[in-house]
Amino acid sequence: MVHFVGTALLPQTSYADVNLANGIRLHYAHQGPRFGPAIVMLHGYSDSSHSFSRVMPLFPSELRVFAPDLRGHGHSDRPASGYRVTEMADDVLQAMDALGIPTAVLVGHSMGSFIAQAIAERAPGRVTSLVLLGSAPSCNNAIVSGMRATVDALVDPVDPDFVREFQYSSVSLPVPGWFMEAAIANSRRMPARVWKRILTGLLEFQPRPPRPRVRTLVLGGREDAVFSVLEQTALARQFPDARLQLIEDVGHALHWEQPQTFVDAVLSFAR
Repeated sequence: MVHFVGTALLPQTSYADVNLANGIRLHYAHQGPRFGPAIVMLHGYSDSSHSFSRVMPLFPSELRVFAPDLRGHGHSDRPASGYRVTEMADDVLQAMDALGIPTAVLVGHSMGSFIAQAIAERAPGRVTSLVLLGSAPSCNNAIVSGMRATVDALVDPVDPDFVREFQYSSVSLPVPGWFMEAAIANSRRMPARVWKRILTGLLEFQPRPPRPRVRTLVLGGREDAVFSVLEQTALARQFPDARLQLIEDVGHALHWEQPQTFVDAVLSFAR
């Protein structure tokens, strides 16, 4: 449970690196105190902590917020292997250990939501609440598996038209141009081999029943073009202690399309 009081102070986001016990270096964005209630936010496929750059300043300044660039993404290491969902979940747990985050509200968007599901399976005691944004029971649906041939054909440098279409397909409502251009530039830095290996890992990942008894919010948009309302509803039904909140007119990226709505939903649930 997260407890905090209102504040007029504007949070300051900082950036740093953490070296994990497995030898991987993760870059991360963070704000708030070194200790205290924490929110850990995990981004989507080909994104980075930039994905949360518009929402981090909206969180209360006394709340500890941590958003890593997951392995292969952003400014983190890009090893030759280790792109299974469970391996990236282990990275996050090791980062929490290294940074002194015993427990956290865990928020995952799209790819990050499956990593969050894997963390809740492996270490439910580390998760005070689970927020699954733009998610589904499995990533292996017709939309995602339909990307396989296109991603397998990618070569370096990754086609900018492919990246632009990929990012814009995730939103239904307008998003500031500067933010989307930065997201596209960030995705283009990810090597073709990482695009391929992560997609393989996502399509292979299947959560293990029964679902952990962790307070869960399935949060998303009714216009999500990746995971349908039926899939998001089915996900909520799988958890023994879950709530479903779907926002009208919003696509696959609520935190991009309606940042304040996203923050309000997370804080309301975390309380």
